[in-house]
Amino acid sequence: MKIDIYNHVLPRAYLDLVKQHSKEPGMVKRMTSIRMLWDMEHRVAMLREKFPDVQQVLTLGLPSPELLGDGAHSPEYARVANDGMAEMCRKWPKEFPAFVASLPMNNPKAALEEMDRAINQLGARGIQIITSVAGRPLDEADFFPVFERIANHHDRPVWMHPARPGSRADYPGEPTSKYEIWQVLGWPFETSVAMARIVFSGLLEKLPKLRIITHHCGGMIPYFAGRAETLWAQLGARSADGDEAEVLKRLSKPPIEYFKMFYGDTVLGGAAAPLACGIAFFGVDKVVFASDCPFDPEGGPMFIREGIRSIEELGLPEGDKRKIYFGNAQRLLRLH
Repeated sequence: MKIDIYNHVLPRAYLDLVKQHSKEPGMVKRMTSIRMLWDMEHRVAMLREKFPDVQQVLTLGLPSPELLGDGAHSPEYARVANDGMAEMCRKWPKEFPAFVASLPMNNPKAALEEMDRAINQLGARGIQIITSVAGRPLDEADFFPVFERIANHHDRPVWMHPARPGSRADYPGEPTSKYEIWQVLGWPFETSVAMARIVFSGLLEKLPKLRIITHHCGGMIPYFAGRAETLWAQLGARSADGDEAEVLKRLSKPPIEYFKMFYGDTVLGGAAAPLACGIAFFGVDKVVFASDCPFDPEGGPMFIREGIRSIEELGLPEGDKRKIYFGNAQRLLRLH
């Protein structure tokens, strides 16, 4: 058995909202063109034919509720998304044993209410957040209650998904990002930035039970672990005001140890070498199988197939493969 812990859907009612309210025409074009994102009969048929041993834990594709509307409207958008995903799980429980709730993060009070509703009433197994809340960092005080509630009250994991708009240029003098750099390279960067802000703000110190699953196997962090460890050990040495040197004194262990508290998924486009790097960094108990289906060139099956191949290529012990394929996910989500 394999549990695909990070793949995406857009319930049809939510897709209608995206078409109506999204401010990014490129995103609308992409999302409407991928049939397996919103046609679940098509997705289920593909899974049954090609991957009968794969179950998918559903998460919402971008844009998230707070990227679709302001704090007055995003709570309703989140409800539409979560009701839609819950219905998919009810209809096809074998293929979709669980889903992850999306929250209206630009309305923290409503986010808490929707978290409670989605978990207690709909059966969501965790929450998905974006690496920034419509441009605001996750370590702002407004968002702490969300992390506190999911970690200490619900004891459920957090799926952290990167986002960076094409309108954010690669260089200051240009109007937009070129060549989709904003997505291919920008998203792993955004994941890494969010992880760093979570670490240095002391969030993992305050909430040791917080479990965050990072998309794309921790972004840049595993590959740059040596750089991160040695340079952040000197935090404050390059800061003119000197205040940042105090940050290390507030942490009870070296920064790199907090980065190892995150989980990484196997979504690396089917490349085995970076996956080996991620497993070496996080440890086999903190890596979970995921596909990013259906955002591959084939519109669904390729990332599942190539993700499996990348794991098999590493020649891991059978017990380690079982952990990555389903054991770690079962433990995290309490799927038994």
